[in-house]
Amino acid sequence: MAFTMVMVLLLPVAALSLNVELMPRDPVFRAGDSQTLSCSVKGCSEDPTFVWTSLEDKPLMGKIQTVGSQSLLTFDRVTRAHENLVVCKVRCGSELKSQHTSVRVYSFPSDPVISGNDHMLVGQENVLTCKVPDVYPSEYLEIEWLQGNTVVHTDEGRVDISTVSSRYTFTPTSEDNGKTITCRASHSFEGVPEDQKIKETLASLNVQYAPRDIKISEAVTVKMGTSFQLTCSAEGNPRPVTLWRKQGQSEAVGYNKTLVIHNATTFHSGEYECQTRNVLGDLSATVNVIVQAPPRDTTIVVSPTSGLKEGDNVTISCHSDMVPAGRVALRRVSEDQRTELQSSSNSSTSITLPSIQLADSGLYECEAVNEYGSQRASAQVSVAVHPLEVVIKPGEGMITAERGSSLVLACSATDCSNPAFFWKTLLDGPVHNHAETQGSTSKLFFSPVELGDERAYTCEVKCGSVRKVKHTEIKVFSFPADPVIESGAALREGEESVLLCTVQDVFPASLLQIQWLVQEDKVLLTEEGSFDNALQNMTSVLSFTPTAGDQGRQITCRATLKMEGVPVSRRQRSAVTTMTLQYAPRDTTIVVSPASVLKEGDSVTISCHSDMVPAGRVALRRVSEDQRTELQSSSDSSTSITLPSIQLADSGLYECEAINEHGSQGASAQVIVKGPPRNTTVQVLPSPYVQEGQNVTICCKTVSFPPPAVILKLGNGTEIYSADGNFLLVNLTPSDAGEYQVNVTNDLGYETEIFTISVLERQSSPPPSWNNFVIPVIGLGGLVMTATVTGLVVHYLNQARKRGSYELAKCNPSTV
Repeated sequence: MAFTMVMVLLLPVAALSLNVELMPRDPVFRAGDSQTLSCSVKGCSEDPTFVWTSLEDKPLMGKIQTVGSQSLLTFDRVTRAHENLVVCKVRCGSELKSQHTSVRVYSFPSDPVISGNDHMLVGQENVLTCKVPDVYPSEYLEIEWLQGNTVVHTDEGRVDISTVSSRYTFTPTSEDNGKTITCRASHSFEGVPEDQKIKETLASLNVQYAPRDIKISEAVTVKMGTSFQLTCSAEGNPRPVTLWRKQGQSEAVGYNKTLVIHNATTFHSGEYECQTRNVLGDLSATVNVIVQAPPRDTTIVVSPTSGLKEGDNVTISCHSDMVPAGRVALRRVSEDQRTELQSSSNSSTSITLPSIQLADSGLYECEAVNEYGSQRASAQVSVAVHPLEVVIKPGEGMITAERGSSLVLACSATDCSNPAFFWKTLLDGPVHNHAETQGSTSKLFFSPVELGDERAYTCEVKCGSVRKVKHTEIKVFSFPADPVIESGAALREGEESVLLCTVQDVFPASLLQIQWLVQEDKVLLTEEGSFDNALQNMTSVLSFTPTAGDQGRQITCRATLKMEGVPVSRRQRSAVTTMTLQYAPRDTTIVVSPASVLKEGDSVTISCHSDMVPAGRVALRRVSEDQRTELQSSSDSSTSITLPSIQLADSGLYECEAINEHGSQGASAQVIVKGPPRNTTVQVLPSPYVQEGQNVTICCKTVSFPPPAVILKLGNGTEIYSADGNFLLVNLTPSDAGEYQVNVTNDLGYETEIFTISVLERQSSPPPSWNNFVIPVIGLGGLVMTATVTGLVVHYLNQARKRGSYELAKCNPSTV
């Protein structure tokens, strides 16, 4: 708390007789106490006047009582609010004097309070708290934790905290339980009386822990009828409770540290458990108690208990409850004789008869003996003849198995607990196949089944004195694959042919039938197999002469194994072949599409096709002047060629030829291409410039089909026709000079050529008229042209027709 310092200026006075005293000087008051400040005056001859004030501008918060020359300021219950700088002013007449004092307050009323010490857990961090309430000024308080005389932790107070706390964290052990810890609070504020400066509190540590260090009695051995006691204790906080249990019993037998048993019997023998427990855990220990007594509860047990049959596995057990251990003996009793079968120094013994017989029937006895006495028990054992039944699977009689498959013969015995199995052949020969026996079933494995496994088998079962036998026979068949049809050579119409049908790995072959069928129902041939004791490949041969109607017809080879026991789905297999007859090319055709007569520029496709087996070679050719030019060929039965824009030169004969190993065949077609006249030229021989009286040959050449009509138009309008385009002008005169015109025309069009002839004049007789002397060469025939010339023109016409075009013959100049 801060104090305000006030300077009091005392003015000098002339007389010093007035004296004011304020007591106590600078007091330190304890909060809660009743305290008084006394202000007195001396040297005042009249009644003084007292005034109490504060230099800190605070209320005095006290009672003022003035009597004569003394004034008292009383604080009934001191609090922090009473801290002040108090002034006492005294007026005596005209004289005024004052005294001041500083009042300070402290509070330290209670001893420290410790908490957290009453439920501490061993091995865990625990927090102890020490609180000092109503402390003032708190910054002068110091708290110390002490274990014994050792300070283990220190905390200091802070300003303006009325309750000062200190926390001390530590991990106790079980040894700390019951020890003390001290919280000491020291107030160092000046003015606090020495006997009030220190306060301390002592607290006991309550450290809790689960039970430990359990102690239990040693093992106890007592005689039957006496008493015994067991003790058990354990450390723990809170104090553990004790519970006793006996092994095998769910109920507790005691709840105190000491368990007392009176008149002990063998029932009290066994292991006892002492369980100590508190809220933090539990701890147990056991002790064994042995109560000694003569044998009791002696029993003899036959297992199975009843219905014993010869061959059964029987166990006879003897047991007795006795302490101490003695001797247990198992005997067979017959005609007052006891034959010992087994004995033991333990409390039990047993004997096992793995295959009991009729002779083992009788009375069996168990006797137990120790130093305190003996006890017996007996049991009657009755053995009956075993009603043995034997079943063999898949069944008695004949079993059919496929070669290469897996087969298991299972022989089962009923009403016999321990049967013995023996597998044999019919003649008591050994069986070399693998056999396995489990319980009442024995299995004989054939994996895979072989031809050598075909025989009769016997399963013999023995059960005690009973013997039974079952027989079965295995028949093996092999029919693994479908028939295979093969041809010895190519099938030809009208020629004798052979088909082979082969069935592989057949057994027994004597039971196999092979049939040839046509149209699935008409039998052509049936053959039966022959006897053989091994796998056999059977082949059937079908000879026949195919006709054209057999082409594409199916022939079936059906093989049937006529053996009993073979599954229906495995008895029959088939193979089918389709007859494909081979022949030389036939029906060979050549087709021109869209037509055989075409216009120049048309698109045309020429196709060639032939029917032949096997496939050979088809060739498409163009024939001209005994030459054959191949255009297209194929190894298939047909070929074709397309001319996207046919020309006059493509006219002619086209041929299709088909060839295979059995022969050849051809076909042909004429292709005609039509076109209008074109490339027309006119030639005047020997020259368009001639002397009067000379002869002139006019040659007109053009390309077209069909052949054109050629007309020469004279200057006077006369038109002359020529079949070959050649004209002969005889004995020309100057009047014949001039312009001439040739028109070339067919069904598809025409062309015109104009030319000029010049004639040089000479003196002579008047020329004859052209009407008498213009001679078409072909038209005059034998008059003008020789037979040779006529034959030549005809020859050109024939050649043009063959080529599908027409070109006028080239002419030579005439001579006159």
